[in-house]
Amino acid sequence: MMTRDKNPLELDGVEMRSLVDQAMERIVAHIESLPNQPASNVAGGSELARSLAEPLPETGAPFAELLDLLFDRVVPCSFNTAAPSYMAYIPSGGLFHAAVADLIADSVNRYVGVWLAAPGLAQLETNVVRWLCEMVGYPSTAGGILTSGGSLANFTAVVTARQERLPEQFLNGTLYVSEQVHHSIVKAATLAGFPVRNVRRVAVDKRFCMRLDDLERQLEADQREGCQPFLVVASAGTTNTGSVDDLEAVADLAEEHRLWLHTDAAYGGFFALTERGREAMRGLERADSITLDPHKGLFLPYGNGSLLVRDPEALRRTHSIQADYMPAMQADGDRVDFCEISPELSRDFRGLRAWLPIKMHGIGVFRNNLDEKLDLARWAAAQLATIPGLEVITEPQLSLVVFRLAPEGMTATELDPLNREFLDSINRRQRVFLTGTSLRGLPRGGAFALRICVLSFRTHRSRIEKCVADIRLAAEELVGEAVVTFAEGVR
Repeated sequence: MMTRDKNPLELDGVEMRSLVDQAMERIVAHIESLPNQPASNVAGGSELARSLAEPLPETGAPFAELLDLLFDRVVPCSFNTAAPSYMAYIPSGGLFHAAVADLIADSVNRYVGVWLAAPGLAQLETNVVRWLCEMVGYPSTAGGILTSGGSLANFTAVVTARQERLPEQFLNGTLYVSEQVHHSIVKAATLAGFPVRNVRRVAVDKRFCMRLDDLERQLEADQREGCQPFLVVASAGTTNTGSVDDLEAVADLAEEHRLWLHTDAAYGGFFALTERGREAMRGLERADSITLDPHKGLFLPYGNGSLLVRDPEALRRTHSIQADYMPAMQADGDRVDFCEISPELSRDFRGLRAWLPIKMHGIGVFRNNLDEKLDLARWAAAQLATIPGLEVITEPQLSLVVFRLAPEGMTATELDPLNREFLDSINRRQRVFLTGTSLRGLPRGGAFALRICVLSFRTHRSRIEKCVADIRLAAEELVGEAVVTFAEGVR
């Protein structure tokens, strides 16, 4: 039972400043040391996790001790996703500006799901959505929502397409994705009620882009069988290889067959800010809906995705549900009730995370950073091509390079183990962190390949030089061993 003494949850000004100052001392030291931290450090993770398990505490602990626990033990045991050395998966930059925006948004704790609850803040988030629409070439009438990431955006797109293109009994609907599509699309389809067998996998070409002839063949076959094709998903920067489908051609087919066209541009879409990116993604603006992840191409922290739609009313028709306890929703098209056009009612104020850094710097700074990443990927690919025994599988279409060791004389069954060892050898040096993937149809067999994804605003030429140097050293060591092993096998 509370006494008349001060409520410990109600901090005064001195206490609030002390908390922030203590936290900032550790945060600044951490960020400033990022270039010198290990690229990945998860050794002993199981033991650490077991040591952290504890029952519900009845009494508190000093804040300084908790900061020590976080920064000395918990945070270091992780993939170093905020560091310039992190070129694994698809990096998220982690702009500090967004952290400050979250401090403001969480402290004022306003609700923006309903326009009436915070008209000005809702407008700031609406501005962000409209800026994103402008970036991809959508008309001023387009709209959308900010989400926790690409997975929720893709799920919302699939549900909206189902609602717009299929009848109430929709289980005869079929949707079409490339073999390289992000797995969240398939998950979205199953969550939206479709059996996995309704998801048609379209073959890809040598550049790992969707083959239009196979797409058309499957569409026509399904129509003859009485299925109801309703959705095709194009990719503007796949996770595996960074490939960009022929968006103009896919849009033409979608129009011909009256399909909803969704483009997953979570990784690649923001390159449309650059001249080269716009050229690679011609036709992006023709999609009915587009997924973009600001926590990728705008370098924000994790938890920032978006879904954009040419017709915002499609989102409203899909998601609008009335309740007696809700206030009146807005009829004015310029006033957006986000709860009316998205799956979420309770949600955080996400808009400030993008609004603040864009307002502080202007979009030109982001464009220049993205142009730099395109340059770095091309430079890395050119350097890798000079390493004996190394094969660049795909020239970068955006900022992702795929490669592997493929020395002459090695069999397909030998290539994958060799390249797994290759990846481990590079990462053991701790100056960069790369990841691998599996690709079908490689010319000499095998499937395992390595990836460099350059996207962090902290990654510059000096780090890519270290990356290439470590790749070269690891390749020289392993290729020499492979040649000796092969020669011994021949004898």
